[in-house]
Amino acid sequence: MDLNELLVFAKVVQAGSFTAAARGLRMPKSTVSRKVSELEERVGAQLLQRTTRKLRLTDVGQAYYEHCARIVAEAEQAELAVTRMQAAPHGLLRVTAPLTFSFLGPIVSEFLKRYPEVQLELVCTDRSVDLVEEGFDLAVRAGRLADSSLIARRLGNVERVVVASPKYLQERGAPKSPKDLERHDCLVFGAGMEGNVWTLHSGNKSVQVSVRARIVVNEPDMLRAVALAGAGIALLPTLPSATDLTEGRLRRILPDWSSAGAPVHAVYPGTRHHSPKVMAFVDFLRERWPENPAGTP
Repeated sequence: MDLNELLVFAKVVQAGSFTAAARGLRMPKSTVSRKVSELEERVGAQLLQRTTRKLRLTDVGQAYYEHCARIVAEAEQAELAVTRMQAAPHGLLRVTAPLTFSFLGPIVSEFLKRYPEVQLELVCTDRSVDLVEEGFDLAVRAGRLADSSLIARRLGNVERVVVASPKYLQERGAPKSPKDLERHDCLVFGAGMEGNVWTLHSGNKSVQVSVRARIVVNEPDMLRAVALAGAGIALLPTLPSATDLTEGRLRRILPDWSSAGAPVHAVYPGTRHHSPKVMAFVDFLRERWPENPAGTP
């Protein structure tokens, strides 16, 4: 087995082209192409579909790449462990995160104090950003990851809990069980007034509740705003809602019940794996990630 072939193949996939991979590896494009061809010949399968505009992994290539990427990442991590202490993080760090992740503000502020030579551009959007194409170093993403060509490191979870404003609870009272939600005005995230079901968990128990949607909202900040205004009961993520819960603008109801948490990852291209500023930021996020935000159990 030629580990150089694995490295070149992984870099071609991560860079998206032979030309970009050759530039990153500092070797001729012809050498990169030859290494990939030799690898395909050795394993006896086509790994890449080559077109004039774009490279695409075959099904076999996808499976093979996932193993190669782990091997390459581990090898790079070994070298990085030696070099990271010799290179202080510095320069511009471009990061994208969801719009609702305002709780990252204090974490980012602490990071910049620890690393004064780093400048940070934080772009908050719910659009799926192409990190390589748009020149970002890193993304914080919640939910299922779709792009396996990116390196992902788990940060934690975003749990959703049942909340309402004191105004609503004073007027309508608080539900005592998940079943009681059916008699309340509920604020639903999504689209459409029909078929809205909340799945709640408490320990090993699980229940599905068909809620009556008084308002359906497709934007997280607006959902929080109508909940704060007293329009009804909402299922909101704990991290963006932590300050509202702590300061009493929202109250958690049915405290033993919550919705399954969505995993949150820091993802970045393999070409950024050697960057001290990227690794420092990922490590800092993992260190400071608020698993149990204030105001929640």
